[in-house]
Amino acid sequence: MNKVHVKKGDTVVVLSGKDKGKKGKVLGVLASENKVLVEGVNMLTKHEKPSKKVAKGGIIHQEGAINSSKVAVYCPSCAAGRRVGHSILNDGKKVRKCVKCGEILDNQK
Repeated sequence: MNKVHVKKGDTVVVLSGKDKGKKGKVLGVLASENKVLVEGVNMLTKHEKPSKKVAKGGIIHQEGAINSSKVAVYCPSCAAGRRVGHSILNDGKKVRKCVKCGEILDNQK
């Protein structure tokens, strides 16, 4: 299984494509395909017939998966998408941090 640099619940910024610059929350990670689902990014339209799952049919808008290399974790102190580094705290806990400013990013969920 591939390792993806973002987790479910992270706030990310889209780096390229039609949604470049948009910020959103990661709804899901598809590690085997190296893709992520981001809230409000890569919106697709789907035609649904009425069924038990969808009471009223029609056109449904939903998020599509994008490649994980097109997103960067959002750092609140830098106010931009940044690369992620790792460090170990004094209590032995491993955390992710911003490479540029050093702020810990694991508590933003």
